[in-house]
Amino acid sequence: MAKRRAVGFLMTERGFSERRACRIVDLARSVQQYRPLPKGDEAAVKRMKELASENRRYGYLRLHAMLRREGLVVNHKRTYRLYTEHGLQVRTKKRRKLPRRDRVAPQVPERPMQRWSLDFVSDQLADYRRFRVLNVVDDHSRFCPGQIVDVSIPGARVARFLDDLALRMGLPEEIILDNGPEGTSKAMFDWSERTGVRLRFIEPGKPVQNAFVESFNGKFRDECLNLHWFRSLRHAREEIGQWRNHYNTKRPHSALGYLSPTEFLMKTTAPALETLAVSTLPLKTQSEPEDSRSNRP
Repeated sequence: MAKRRAVGFLMTERGFSERRACRIVDLARSVQQYRPLPKGDEAAVKRMKELASENRRYGYLRLHAMLRREGLVVNHKRTYRLYTEHGLQVRTKKRRKLPRRDRVAPQVPERPMQRWSLDFVSDQLADYRRFRVLNVVDDHSRFCPGQIVDVSIPGARVARFLDDLALRMGLPEEIILDNGPEGTSKAMFDWSERTGVRLRFIEPGKPVQNAFVESFNGKFRDECLNLHWFRSLRHAREEIGQWRNHYNTKRPHSALGYLSPTEFLMKTTAPALETLAVSTLPLKTQSEPEDSRSNRP
């Protein structure tokens, strides 16, 4: 750029020809005469803004995967250039520094339906009533078979919910969960004896042993719970159900090569998709009355 400016100065101020000015500055005339072609990024930029507006917590790599799926971009560097030029960066919280320690990657199951993880998260409605969500994740495909959204979720309710999932898609060989009262209840132990599914409990105070569902919880809170002000329990169920369907079918997952869980299953284990994909339909247990406290076992 500096040499091109010098050539321009010699031509305008000193009256030199382009050939002579380029010879003095030692710049090829083809470089001096080059004019960049229009990029034709309008369609990609328009769609990127739409996706960023719909998914406000997505970074450029996840947006790139969705744009590439639609055939609008190929190179991730082009996506990053457009992403930064239009100020679409996501503001992230600065993580506090932790003492150095050896990290052990969690062991990934070899196939779907081998191991599920369960965990609870909580939030509140617009009227300040607290409610809870039970998240279920397949550790191999990161697929979410279902969620319970209610003000109270005892162990018997969890067992009934797992029975509903068993009718739709079967059950895994084992389930990992923490030492909360729901998982350690008599209803869950009776359910385990009846179905033959092993219940594996993590050590107290070590959520990293349940890493897959803890990661899912973070995405769920960041992309769903924190972005909505739920008017009622019915509204919460509707929004959470829509987010789960988006997560399973459209959201690119970095651990799956930026495929959605459904796309990952179609690519790797297509027969398993026929059973897992059924869970995107509404479950009977999720259409219970507005407040199910009167139906506690």
